[in-house]
Amino acid sequence: MLTAQELGERLNLSASQAGRRRQRLEAEGFITGYTAKLAPARVGLTVQAFVQVQMASHAPEGARGFAALIAARPEVISAWTLTGEADYLLRVWCADLGALNQLIHAVLLPHPAVARVQSQIVMDQFKPDAPLPT
Repeated sequence: MLTAQELGERLNLSASQAGRRRQRLEAEGFITGYTAKLAPARVGLTVQAFVQVQMASHAPEGARGFAALIAARPEVISAWTLTGEADYLLRVWCADLGALNQLIHAVLLPHPAVARVQSQIVMDQFKPDAPLPT
């Protein structure tokens, strides 16, 4: 994270003005946190995949149970509900293909609310995750 001095230099503001502006943006919920970006291979993660999940039923208790399962899995780094054939899209990072296979066959498919799982393995990410457009 940039210091108030560094931020001020980039924005042509004083350090105190830049610091106050950052605090206001944090307080108003525009800035929701700060993170470090890790190199996946350096932490033993070599397989990134997108996993589509189709539910057998759309009962609220099944959805809650599935959401709790996904929240507890560290390899699922983001998840979305969708329109269309798939109900959920999961972005996962695994150590290897065996770990991805284990996630799909031993964790996702046995869940009683899950009907079908389809995965796409990322071969190359040519555009890294970018900031939100403004």
